[in-house]
Amino acid sequence: MGTSARDYLVVTASYWGFTLVDGALRMLVLLHFFKLGYSPFTLAFLFLLYEFAGIVANLAGGWLATRFGIPRMLMAGQSLQIAGLVMLSALDPSWTAAASVAWVVAAQGIAGLAKDFTKTASKSAIKATAGEGAGRLFKWVAYFTGSKNAMKGLGFFVGGLLLDIVGFRVALWLMAALLGIILLAGLLLLPRELGKAKASKTMRELFAKSPGVNLLAAARIFMFGARDVWFVVGLPVFLYAAGWRFVEVGAFLAAWTIAYGGIQAIAPALVPRSADGLSREVPGARIWAGILFAVPLAIALGLHGQLGGRLDLVVVTGLAIFALPFAVNSSLHSYLILAYAGSEKAAEDVGFYYAANACGRLGGTLLSGLLYQWGGMTACLAGSAAMLLVCWIITFLLPGGLGAGRATPVTR
Repeated sequence: MGTSARDYLVVTASYWGFTLVDGALRMLVLLHFFKLGYSPFTLAFLFLLYEFAGIVANLAGGWLATRFGIPRMLMAGQSLQIAGLVMLSALDPSWTAAASVAWVVAAQGIAGLAKDFTKTASKSAIKATAGEGAGRLFKWVAYFTGSKNAMKGLGFFVGGLLLDIVGFRVALWLMAALLGIILLAGLLLLPRELGKAKASKTMRELFAKSPGVNLLAAARIFMFGARDVWFVVGLPVFLYAAGWRFVEVGAFLAAWTIAYGGIQAIAPALVPRSADGLSREVPGARIWAGILFAVPLAIALGLHGQLGGRLDLVVVTGLAIFALPFAVNSSLHSYLILAYAGSEKAAEDVGFYYAANACGRLGGTLLSGLLYQWGGMTACLAGSAAMLLVCWIITFLLPGGLGAGRATPVTR
């Protein structure tokens, strides 16, 4: 096995463990506080700082990974997640509701920094290890992204299971211990200089991205906002209100995310390939974005028309279908950002792109609570369709072909 392949596998395995813990943490917090009687909007509020911190972490993480190397940023993200888990475990049931919410929001903010430091560093490592071949890059990105989301889905299940078996506090301690082991393994196995390059010196240089990077970032905002507007609060609360038990809700979210990850991993087989890595992939992104827009629109119309006696089954079936085009779109976008990114400062471009991703999650999380409280699951799905329409329109502006991914040099 070559050194680059070994480094790729180490980074992937490290991110698997981190994502498992992150998914479990999301489910722990959601179910624990829902059982305590928190409203849908308050549940969304608990995750707002988590998502906002991701915007900062991606921008700063990309620059820091370029300046200090990818392994150091991986370790920084893992260390912050351990700190957030320990902080959350110190929550005292005797505190007032306001103090508890403030404490959880702060701990989630630390977890948000941790997640996106780790994600930016991990995905930048793929660019650093895959070499110049577009085919190899797409396959490595697809496998990394798909397997990561499968682990996140497993994390949802593990979080619910730990909450039932050992309780909130002990679950957090076990997750922190797992991350400590992962941190030590990365410290021993990864080369310190991986991904290190000359970082941008000014804010203007940092934000001087190619048209491809800028447009893809804009599309990403609306695509991930469109998922989280129903996924974060609306769907779990809707299913619970329809008579599902917590374990059934967690199992469906886990199964959906694992299936979505599996589809991402095989996405290269579903998208026409080109020698330059863009001229057929970009039109493919447009086709799949159009398909994706149609799905939540159809589900929302079905709910509005009261089709079928079991509305929960209408939603579950529709969102199972949604997993296919969403997974292919997500995998395509994850590949395209690395194809558009400059090789010298790939971590900065990836950080900028995933900051946009975090903006979408932030907006989707807030709207998930607001729209569900206002109009139920139908409103959440209508909001999702509106966001995906904008995403689809943006894909028609994406550049394709050789040279599309190069940023315009900044004159200093």
